[in-house]
Amino acid sequence: MNVADSELVGGILNSRGYTFTGELSDADVVLLNTCAIRDNAEQRIRGRLGLINAQKRTRPHLVIGVLGCMAERLREQFIEEERLVDLIVGPDEYRKLPALLDGAFGGEKGIAVRLSRVETYDDIEPLRTEGISAWLSVMRGCDKFCTFCVVPFTRGRERSRSFDSIVDEVRMLADKGFREVTLLGQNVNSYRDGGHDFAALMKAVAAVDRTMRIRFTTSHPQDMSDALIDAIASTDNICKYIHLPVQSGSDRILALMNRTYTASQYLHLVEKIRNTIPGVSLSTDIISGFPTETAEEHRKTMDLMREVRYDGAYTFMYSARERTKAWEMGDSVAEEEKSARVTEIVELQRGISTELNQRLIGTVEAVLVEGPSKKSDAEFMGRTDTNKTVIVPKGDLREGDLVDCRIERANAATLFGEPVRADKHTEGEAA
Repeated sequence: MNVADSELVGGILNSRGYTFTGELSDADVVLLNTCAIRDNAEQRIRGRLGLINAQKRTRPHLVIGVLGCMAERLREQFIEEERLVDLIVGPDEYRKLPALLDGAFGGEKGIAVRLSRVETYDDIEPLRTEGISAWLSVMRGCDKFCTFCVVPFTRGRERSRSFDSIVDEVRMLADKGFREVTLLGQNVNSYRDGGHDFAALMKAVAAVDRTMRIRFTTSHPQDMSDALIDAIASTDNICKYIHLPVQSGSDRILALMNRTYTASQYLHLVEKIRNTIPGVSLSTDIISGFPTETAEEHRKTMDLMREVRYDGAYTFMYSARERTKAWEMGDSVAEEEKSARVTEIVELQRGISTELNQRLIGTVEAVLVEGPSKKSDAEFMGRTDTNKTVIVPKGDLREGDLVDCRIERANAATLFGEPVRADKHTEGEAA
């Protein structure tokens, strides 16, 4: 979501004559796009602001701004109390950035954090810098009000982009040679525009270019409809990967979180998905140490993980956020206990991921080459339809190629393969 919003801001500023630099020392404007989901993110931003302000002491004209979710939460501290920034701009006020920047260059402080019931940035083309994978926000905000989550307060209520504008943007991306599009929303499968639900949107987007992969994130189990499951199963270029956050395996904790499902209902949904979409890959989010979570409830979460056998899991220690209902519950689980529980969950998931990945040794997987490997200039990194990371030798491959790879070895996070056939149709041609 933050990558997509940064590209949106880039599009707004680029249309007003701003260009990007990779060097902080060359910048006239530095904007930090922020997340307020967990406290760790806020601490990192504070550290980064300290480094950037060191530049401002020698270049007083430098304009520093904070965008996104943290802007609304910390506007008073950042501008008035700590004097760290010149601009504070919330996620629904990006259209005001050019005018606010003009004021900041004249010495004015700018704050724009009002949430909107209607803003979707439908008419703004994001500034994307590469032509392989694109992030496309189809809705903004969230109406679920999970008790641990600050998103409804920092990004507002749900509103969806128009169906036609999304399909048109995907068509434009296909024409530009993008090979993959990920549809984004805080709860993307609650998308609705008139008579079009998310299943209809996925089918329409997939039909634009059958050689383009279509992904989506993130989902709430309550809104994972039969129609959406069927759409994924029946459409070849909709990727067979679903991120399905469970958060906890305890019904009591799920109720305290306001997750609107029980563990058994979640498991029934997983069974339905797997029966309908053979070979589907599932990942999840888990919060450890939610207020009053007991050791037994932690074990229930691990039991659910063993039953589902996720391909991957994002695990977080509970972080209390102001204005949420969970904030009022206190933070009763000790940090040391949270850390120990997270370690157990991570170790369990690592073992499951390793076993699932090693079962793929000897199979042939279609891999979309995304870019250079982080560890070797002689290798590329790509992903399978099921979102598995694969490392392949570069050879004569290029970014954007779709290549069949035989998997030779695997660990918990990565598959390693050898190409058996490369598809060189990188510009939307028929394979």
